[in-house]
Amino acid sequence: MRGRTHNLTIGERVAWYRYRRGLSQEVLAGLIGRTADWLGKVENNRIELDRLSVIKSLAEVLDVTLGDLLGEPSLLDWTSDSGTATVPALRAALMNYRALGPFGGGTGAEPSSIAALKNEVGALWDAYQDSRFGYVTGRLPDLLDRAQAAADHHDGDDQDHARRLLGLAYQLAATQLTKLGESDLAWIAADRGLAAVRPTGDPLITGSLFRSVGHALHATGRYTEAVRLTEDAAGYLEPHLKHATPALLSVYGTLFLSGSMAAARANDAGTTRTFLAAADQAAGQLGADANHLWTAFGPTNVAIHRVATAAELGDLQVAIDLGPRVDTAGLPMERRVRHALEVARAYSSWNRIDDAQAALLDAEQMAPEQVRHHFLSRQLALTWIRRQRGKPSAELVGLAQRLKVLD
Repeated sequence: MRGRTHNLTIGERVAWYRYRRGLSQEVLAGLIGRTADWLGKVENNRIELDRLSVIKSLAEVLDVTLGDLLGEPSLLDWTSDSGTATVPALRAALMNYRALGPFGGGTGAEPSSIAALKNEVGALWDAYQDSRFGYVTGRLPDLLDRAQAAADHHDGDDQDHARRLLGLAYQLAATQLTKLGESDLAWIAADRGLAAVRPTGDPLITGSLFRSVGHALHATGRYTEAVRLTEDAAGYLEPHLKHATPALLSVYGTLFLSGSMAAARANDAGTTRTFLAAADQAAGQLGADANHLWTAFGPTNVAIHRVATAAELGDLQVAIDLGPRVDTAGLPMERRVRHALEVARAYSSWNRIDDAQAALLDAEQMAPEQVRHHFLSRQLALTWIRRQRGKPSAELVGLAQRLKVLD
């Protein structure tokens, strides 16, 4: 439905799909245990619909995907960073069957040396954490092809190194595609990454790739499965923790952070607290914020997830009390901006619209691509415009136009 509902709020999309399904407000509201009055306020933008657990319930009843109601995927702009070959080129690289079977020729790319491949993978991960989404998307197809060629070309220890790097390249593809709303492609990338790494038996890279599987499950609203994945992945890593490196400890802790979001979106407050406590313990063992294997893991990231999970569970008091006090200055840009969006959401929910807009505008100034591609920023801006009794400010209109939710 891309292009037909891009300038609708989530509530307006619910009304659009409800009408297409021939359901009254009373019937739809009853199917998710709500009142028609509540649904009417949602559809008229008098209640913000930003909790993914509630949006997922509506999507299931309307028989649409979570992405349909969120307005995803959104088009990736052509820039000097991205070029004019973006998601379709990445899709083609992921669906190159010659990389999968004994057909000969592989991807046709020149294999990189292990040292060069390591540098290239690291550079693209760094660019992702700098929120340069177009740059990363535009360069991933070539990196995946050359990493696959390296895994096919090398042997012995070099082949294992190449497979690990290929796995990390696939993980980056899965992570980036999730940010762009391309959840099905993200699942393919995560699956390919695990397949690439499996022959090495490396628990560190395998555990890291489980994060991508979890993100793909989140993106499709499969929160219960994501909780189960967290438990299974933690169980897989636990035998290796006796002499854990800081990188393995970071991967282990980050799994629980991802799992805490899944549990919150599944409305499971108890499991959310359990996972946050496990992450907090791992952060305590690590001792400080770090960025091993691009996890940005440490006490600050745990605090960020306390705010985000509180918002998902509807505990706005915690979100508004803790959110603005978390100092994210030492973290990668992607983490800083993601937290800023949560702060904007918390302010908006408390009707502190000026503070919310200031937080969102600051986030946009730091990382415009990331803000553009998150449903929270798009829906907040459009909802604020819908609620204006008079003419919205030029600043707000400009923001909505830059986020491509207002023509």
